[in-house]
Amino acid sequence: MKISIITVSYNSAETIKDTLESVYNQTYDKIEYILIDGKSNDTTLQILESYESDFAKKGIEYKWISEKDNGIYEAINKGIQLSTGDVIGILNSDDYYNDNDVVKDIATVFNQNDIDCIYGNLKYIDPLNKKVTRKWVSRDFEFGLFEKSWTPAHPTFYCKKESYIKHGLYRTDFKIAADVELMYRFLEKDRINSKFLNRPMVVMRQGGVSSSGLKSTYIITKEMRKAFKDNGGNFNLLKYLGYKILKVKEFIKI
Repeated sequence: MKISIITVSYNSAETIKDTLESVYNQTYDKIEYILIDGKSNDTTLQILESYESDFAKKGIEYKWISEKDNGIYEAINKGIQLSTGDVIGILNSDDYYNDNDVVKDIATVFNQNDIDCIYGNLKYIDPLNKKVTRKWVSRDFEFGLFEKSWTPAHPTFYCKKESYIKHGLYRTDFKIAADVELMYRFLEKDRINSKFLNRPMVVMRQGGVSSSGLKSTYIITKEMRKAFKDNGGNFNLLKYLGYKILKVKEFIKI
């Protein structure tokens, strides 16, 4: 089973080495690594180029492109369309794998179960000292959880390519919540088979467009309301926001 990992970058020179190294150090030997850069003007491109020979020596299929795009979700879609793997996952350019066996464990779960996707747990770190500040511990999927503001941690979401072909790609008309919309569409509407892998998979630096205060919460809520409507679901604003407040307590603080 080949696993395609997609990283989207733009002026990511300060963090992308950690991302690249965590892919390079994976123990699984059937990896395709695709980087979609949005025409960076820092040293990101030089860093991407410097890893070409290392990945080639290890047998990892490594390819990258740099061109203007219309946002992160269009860039992810480009990566999916370029991918040739059986399973696809997204690793952000400021994130990295929790350990060297993550991709191997992902492949094992897919090989041992009749499933379309898996997801797991996530660690947040302080971007300055890299200390773990909280953990996102997920759970098995049940229908109706999205109405309660539940969602898998998207950086841990790995899905068969055939699901993208059958059920569609990321919506580019969403600013922040296209990842949640896609997982809602796949799991809740189209009912693909999922498996929760109860182990830390990805380490994420705190911050970013989807976790930056009241403005992002407003945009996410507005977009999720549209996602529910467009996919035939029921959206109760008070219920959604109430559970969203409670969800903060679900994170395990360190």
